[in-house]
Amino acid sequence: MMMDMTTLNQLKTGDVGRVIKVGGGHGIRQKLFLRGLFEGSSVRVISSSGPVTVEVDRNVVCIGRGMAQKIMVHKA
Repeated sequence: MMMDMTTLNQLKTGDVGRVIKVGGGHGIRQKLFLRGLFEGSSVRVISSSGPVTVEVDRNVVCIGRGMAQKIMVHKA
């Protein structure tokens, strides 16, 4: 079985996925963790134009495209 893995910034509006890996340094991982984005989180893309806006754990989170590029997701 092949997993459909991609980075968060490549998902389209309405796509759903599960976070597989968060790259980057400790500071970036900590910022994303505090926003609910960590390994195992489920995300739904609200908007992918400009900053990436996702719903995670019933919260809406906006992150820059550079940060979103560091988040590997398994597209559902």
